[in-house]
Amino acid sequence: MSENQTASPIVPVSVGKYMCGPGQPLLLIAGPCVLQSIDLAMEIADVLVQINSRDDVNVVFKASFDKANRTSLSAKRGPGIDKGLRMLEEVGSRSGLPTTTDVHLPDQALAVGQACDLLQVPAFLARQTDLLVACAATGRPMNVKKGQFMSPEDMQYVVEKVRGSGSGGVMLCERGTFFGYGRLVNDMQSLPIMRSLGVPVVFDATHSVQRPGGLGGATGGNREMVEPLARAAVAIGTDALFFETHPKPETSPSDGANMIPLDRFEATIGRLLTLRRTITDIDSAV
Repeated sequence: MSENQTASPIVPVSVGKYMCGPGQPLLLIAGPCVLQSIDLAMEIADVLVQINSRDDVNVVFKASFDKANRTSLSAKRGPGIDKGLRMLEEVGSRSGLPTTTDVHLPDQALAVGQACDLLQVPAFLARQTDLLVACAATGRPMNVKKGQFMSPEDMQYVVEKVRGSGSGGVMLCERGTFFGYGRLVNDMQSLPIMRSLGVPVVFDATHSVQRPGGLGGATGGNREMVEPLARAAVAIGTDALFFETHPKPETSPSDGANMIPLDRFEATIGRLLTLRRTITDIDSAV
């Protein structure tokens, strides 16, 4: 938002049975980076269901059926759209959690919209008009990740494209900005700036610690910085948090270095929710 612009009222977004926006519980989008098996997906979903039993958080299960932007040609990408969407439907049915996954191509949007409650547009594709329009046309809400190469102000054009093409609503997600070689930085100003566009904002804590294009043709990262960054996002004000988690991150086909181990995940979220309550109490007292 420039000095001459005024903030737009935030339009809450409906994700399954939940609402995301001001005055709502924190929306938590979490799961493995990529689908591997239904048993593994349900192991993670069971922990998310336990977290979802709290009244101050609403949980959405996330996993990708295809990692289409892997560094190396030989890297594993996932089970593909047909098998992957069947797995996501089963996870949603068995756990009761809303689900989301990445959409990479316009012709994938309809099938994903039929299987999942929320459509996610990857950061590298945030400016792809045909993709945004196709996802919006499904009528499902969207979570669009800010490109690592974009300013938060530029996301106003993403909002315009989505709102001009469908009524499902849109959230914008911060996941870091390229700085120099192989590093991402987080400008926390982007959260209130994107929120001023009239949309709920999401902070992607695990992708924010990536070190893209690491040695050996794989992306690196530093999971020890995930919680400090998430705390900063909660303190400055975010409507949703995004994490990837896995029982054995070192065995994940993608993004293992960024993930929070599953046995540490519930405690991590508990600390962040405690911080959010404190911030809410402070805001109420002002």
